[in-house]
Formats: sequence, structure tokens, C-alpha cells
Amino acid sequence: MEARSSYNIPIAKPYFTGEEPALIAQALESGWVSQGPLVEKFENTVAKYSGAKYAVATTSCTTALHLSMLIHGIGAGDEVICPSYSFVASANGVRHAGAEPQFVDIDAKTLNICPVATEEFIAANYTADMVNKKTGKKLKGILIVHQIGIPADIDAFKKIAESSGLTLLEDSACALGSFYKNQPIGSSGFTNSLSFHPRKVISCGEGGMILTGSEKLAEMAKILRAHGASISDYARHKSGSTAYESYDVVGYNYRMTDIQAALGVKQMDIIEKLIARRLEIGDRYNKAFSQIEGLEIITPPSYVTRWNYQSYPIRLAKGTTEDRNKVMAYMQEQGIATRRGIPPIHKEPVYFNGATLPHTESVSDRSLFLPIFMSLTDDEVEHIIKSVKAAVGTAMAVSR
Repeated sequence: MEARSSYNIPIAKPYFTGEEPALIAQALESGWVSQGPLVEKFENTVAKYSGAKYAVATTSCTTALHLSMLIHGIGAGDEVICPSYSFVASANGVRHAGAEPQFVDIDAKTLNICPVATEEFIAANYTADMVNKKTGKKLKGILIVHQIGIPADIDAFKKIAESSGLTLLEDSACALGSFYKNQPIGSSGFTNSLSFHPRKVISCGEGGMILTGSEKLAEMAKILRAHGASISDYARHKSGSTAYESYDVVGYNYRMTDIQAALGVKQMDIIEKLIARRLEIGDRYNKAFSQIEGLEIITPPSYVTRWNYQSYPIRLAKGTTEDRNKVMAYMQEQGIATRRGIPPIHKEPVYFNGATLPHTESVSDRSLFLPIFMSLTDDEVEHIIKSVKAAVGTAMAVSR
């Protein structure tokens, strides 16, 4: 029997400096442990880094997406176009608002929703007034997802949204630190939603954030995240006034804690260091895997001027899902965790509607994700590369 590998490499691992406990202690000692000064500092830091005018912290990217829909007036009886090749939270944010997602296929080369397919979908399914010919519901928006940190073509979708009278929103859960046409994701002025889950470039454990170029939308989001209160406890405390809040809308408890924000502030101190290591590992993977027959890697289009390598996918050029799974099983035997290609949302029971999205389904069936994170050692990277070469070679030989 072959000896079990001595390696134990996870798919992702957040990186902390060791300085975080001091800032967490500061939050505990101050008494502001929920949406206080550290949340505000974190918001300001992310806004400045991303080029956004305003930032509103939330409990997750999902709640950020939910609020993004609401502040743009998207709700019951409406529809929103989005990709199926994304984590289910992208669609959940739409449905939480009472609207219904309409799935459009991706460009297999970019993993992002395809502008041409989007235009064709609108032309085939909606009237000039953006009313769905089958459901009678109104199309209100387009949610683009910058999948695994690769920016979607924002300008192309801006044109589509403007010509159709639709709201354009960005799911930037994975994309903090990526650049579109030399501009950071978050700087477009459109409403963005970020995630600080442990698999993202920076992590607060959990947490999210809305970025926007509109002061009005930011204020609406702040009210909705805090039960609908017209003024937050911390804002009232800073003003030194005796003003009381009122509740003019039904809100939610989507408030980030200062304990989470303490982690976020420190993570932002080192975000360029974290991305630099990802770029280094991604470059090594690219050079190694581009030479393997039967394997496809992502080469982003020219408008992607920095991909943060939030995740690293490889794809079998041919073969079946079973072949892909054999590669994953071999990697597991070598002590390397992988993840299957992103499961299409439109195939999940809760969203299944009989739609067929050939590029989405094919990419998902033949793809897997490899470990990429700050503390991954050079030795571990080399072990992953060697294991992929062996696994793909074996899988392709069998499939022939």
C-alpha cells in the first residue's frame, strides 16, 4: 500500500500578522464592540483603497447584495440578470429583495457573464419596456460578478444598462485589489458588494461592504442595516447631541462589529503584500500549467490590468466530470485540497427552471480550483505543480 502523503495543504487559509489581538483588545476596552469607530475606520480605509466615494460595512456580502437591491428600488415583481456561474449567494441577494434572478451564460474564456449573451437574452425575452414576455415581470437590473477576482467588462455592461434603462450592480465579493482598465474594482461609481470571508484576499472571519459613488444610496444603506434607525448610536455619540432616532422604514440587523473591523483594519495594512504573494504563486502556476497538454488555464482579456488571484482554476480541455473528479481524488491522495468548478446556480433545486447554459455547465464540469494563499510555501507550490502534472497525465491517458 502506498504511503499517505505527508502534505496537508488546504484550499485556502487566511493570513494574520499577530498584531490583531491588540486592536481587538482596544475595541473591547472602548466599549464600542458593535458598529463603532473601528467599523468607520475600516470603511474609510477600504473606500480610499478601492477609489470608492462611500463605503457601508455589513455582516456579509450576501446582506450587502440584499441592501444594494433595496436601495436601488429592486424588489417584489422585479427581475435581475446575473450569471449562474457564481456562488449561490449572488442569486440569494436578488431573491432576498423579493426579485427573481434571470441567468445568462458566461464567456468560457473569462468565467464572467457574457455581454453579447446578455444583449441577446434581453432582446429575446423582454419588450421595449423591459417587461418579461413570459412572466410579465419587469427587468430592473444587471448584476455582474467579478468571478474569482477577474473583472467583468464593466464598460460593455454599462452600455447595455444605459441603453435598456437598467441598474448596473457589481458583485465584487472576490475582487478587492483587482483592476479594470487600470482602475481598482470599486471605483466605477456603481454599487459594489464585497466579502471578507476567509477564502477572500482579506478576511474578518465574516463580513461584507457596500461601495458606491452616491452619498444618498450610502445613507439609505446605513439606515437599512441598522433596523431602519435614522441615526446610528455611534453617529449620535460623535455629534454630542441629544437627538433621537426615528424609524421610518423597516430595516435589518446587518451591522458589522468592531471586533471584525479590527481584523479588517489590520488586513488592509498588508493587502498589497497578500496580493503580491498570490501574483507570485499564480505566475508559477501559469508557467507550469501552460505547458501541459490537455489542460486549460485562464488568460484574462486586456481590460483586466490586475487579477488578484483570489482563486486559481484549471480546466481539462476534454474529458468528463468523472475525469475531473479523478484528478481531484489523486490530489487528495497527495495531501492537497481542491474544489470542483463552481456549481451552476440554475442547476440547484431552489433555482432550477430547466434553463440550459452550455458554457456555464461545461466549464463547471471540467474545472477544479487549486490552493493559493499567502502562507503557501514554495515547496508546497512545487508539490502541487508536480501532482497536477501527474494527475492530469493519468486522467487524459485513461480518457483516451
